Amino acid sequence: MKPNVYLKKILAQQTFDDNDEELKQLRERRNDIDKRLRAHFATSGPSIRWAGSMAKGTMIRESYDGDMTCYFPNDETEAGETLEEIYGNTKASLADDFNVEEKASALRVRDKEDWKTDLHIDVVPGRYTDEEEADVFLHRTTDDKARLKTNLQTHVDHIKDSGVRDAIRLMKLWKVRNGLEAAKTFVLESLVVALLKGKKSTSIAAQLEHVWTELRDNAASLTVEDSANSNNDLKPILDQCRDLLSTVAEDTLWQIENNGWEAVFGEIEDDAGDDDKKAALEAAAIHVSNPTKPWLRGQ
Repeated sequence: MKPNVYLKKILAQQTFDDNDEELKQLRERRNDIDKRLRAHFATSGPSIRWAGSMAKGTMIRESYDGDMTCYFPNDETEAGETLEEIYGNTKASLADDFNVEEKASALRVRDKEDWKTDLHIDVVPGRYTDEEEADVFLHRTTDDKARLKTNLQTHVDHIKDSGVRDAIRLMKLWKVRNGLEAAKTFVLESLVVALLKGKKSTSIAAQLEHVWTELRDNAASLTVEDSANSNNDLKPILDQCRDLLSTVAEDTLWQIENNGWEAVFGEIEDDAGDDDKKAALEAAAIHVSNPTKPWLRGQ
C-alpha cells in the first residue's frame, strides 16, 4: 500500500463519526457541566465554549479531550476577585458532583465514584482582559508566573487554518503511541505548523518525514512561538522534551526505512464491523505503544 493511502486510512480509523457513541457521551457530559457552571454562576454571565481539539478539528480516537472554557467578563467579580479565586471557585462548583484535578491552568473533571474513569473533559477558567472579550487571563498553578494572557480564538484559528491538520493529527497519534507525555500537545501542534509552513502542498508522508527529520537533526535549535501572545515563553516546555523527541524521531525514520509505515502506526483492518475496528485499533496501539529504543537495534 502506498504511504499516503495508508496514512489516509489511519486517519479514517482515528476519526469520529458524528453519531459515534463516545462522541455522543462526550457532548452529553459537556452539556451537563455547562448547565452546572451556568447555574452556579448565574449572575456572573460566563462564556462557555468548546476549545482544544474539538474546536480545532484535530481530535483522534486514541487520545482526546473535550476542552471547554469558562471565561468571565473583565469587570465581573462575583465569580472571584482574583484569577486564583475564579480558578478555585470554578473547582468548588464542580466538586460536589465530580472529582476535580488541578492542572497548570485547567481543571480535569473525572467521575465522582471512580477517579480512574476519565470523562475526557478539561474546564479552563479565566477572565477576559477587557470588554471586547477576546484576550483572556488564566490563573497559573505550576510556575512563578501567576497569570497567562492568551486568546482562544487565535489558537483555534492558527491550527484550523494551518493547512496541515492531517499531519498534526498523525503527530498527536505518534506522540501517544510513543508515550511522549513530556511533549505538550499545544507546543507540538505549534511546532508542526511552523516546520510545515512551506510544505502545505506536499504529501502527508513527506510532511511527517520532514518533521521527524527536523526533530532528529535540529532539535536543539528548534523554536516555537505562542500564536496568541509572543510574550509567553514556550522554550522551557520544549526544552523538557527536545532530546526525547529527537531520539524517537530518529528511530521512527529508521523504522519506516527498514520496516515500513506499519511499524509506526500499525496495520489497517479494512471492512471491519464496529467491534472489529475497535479491536484493530487496540491491537495497533499495543503493537507500537512502547517508547522506541534505537540503541537496542543491534542486539
